[in-house]
Order: sequence, then C-alpha cells, then structure tokens
Amino acid sequence: MSLFRKLFGKKSNESEEQIPNQERGKYMPEIKLPADERFTINFKANGGKFLYCENMAEVKESFNAILGENQWHNDKVFVIDERLLDLFKDFKLNSTTKISESKYFLSTCEYLISDDGSLLISSNQIAEKKLKELPEHFIIYATTSQFAENIGEGLKGIKAKSKSKIPTNITTIKHFKTADDKDFLTYGSSAKNLYLLLLEDL
Repeated sequence: MSLFRKLFGKKSNESEEQIPNQERGKYMPEIKLPADERFTINFKANGGKFLYCENMAEVKESFNAILGENQWHNDKVFVIDERLLDLFKDFKLNSTTKISESKYFLSTCEYLISDDGSLLISSNQIAEKKLKELPEHFIIYATTSQFAENIGEGLKGIKAKSKSKIPTNITTIKHFKTADDKDFLTYGSSAKNLYLLLLEDL
C-alpha cells in the first residue's frame, strides 16, 4: 500500500498494482536496502558462503563446522595474520607459511563492500602475494563494523586508519567458486571457495 494512503486513508479503488512502475519511479525515491542486507544479497549472488554469528562462541562453532564439512581438521592452514592463530587456539591449527603445503587460507579483510558483495583486502592480509598464488579455499573472519557502501568508502577507511603506513597490494575478492562451477569455466581465474564468518560487533 502507498505511504500516502497509509497516512491519509484510501481515496480510490485503484490498487497499487495498477499504478505503472514508471510513474512511481518519477516521484518516489528509490528504496535502498541497508548496507548489511545489500552485502549479503550480493555476496551470495557471487557464490560466497555466509555464516552470521552473534558472538565468539558461534564463530568457533561455525569454524569447527567448516573444518568438519571439508575434513580439514588435520590439514595445514596458510596464515599471515598470527592474531587468528590466537583467536582460534582451541583448534590447535597446523599452520604453515608455505602456500604449497596448505589446504586453506585463514584471514581477515579490510572491508565488506555492500554495492557488489566483494571483500576488500590488502597487504595486511595477503602480504605481496597475488590472489591466484593463494590456496583455493578461504575462510575469512570479519565483523559487522567492517561494512562499507562501496570501494571508494573502503579505500578512505584504509587511509584513515593507516596514517603511519598505508598498506599496499589493495584488491578485492569478488568471484567465488560454487558447487556448479566446472573446471573449464574457472580455469585461469582467481575464483575462490570462500566462507565468511561474520561476527556481530555493533
């Protein structure tokens, strides 16, 4: 029902469905979903796997489920940010600094970009490595305070919080592998099988 009809009562028998969309578009502002909803929709459309967690207990439960689903409990994990080893110390992760030995990559990100469902990352997460050099499987830990409307806003955020030294190798991860992907479709690309553990911190 139209907002004006809600406020002033229904004056006509004409239903909302009978009002042409183009007429509504001329006079009414575009309805924009909140940043978190837009990110979720776009991220899933890109093929990412999304796990929302209200607290750290749920983060660890979801992390354990990912390891179990993929049988990664005893596999080596590539980690650059050693704070994650402390965060997930209960799992006694078998970490390595050699990509060739690892089964999956555990990392954080800079920002979650709502407009296209991508993850903004930098040398803080991947050092100077290229995406295609990293393992096929990613587990990314992030928080709801890391949402940014677009890449420009994310870049401003990186600059603002990195006044002493701005990180290099800034890029986005946007295309993710799904169960329907065929090898010939992803050949030569840097598409990743990506899980996002998102902690509510606002």
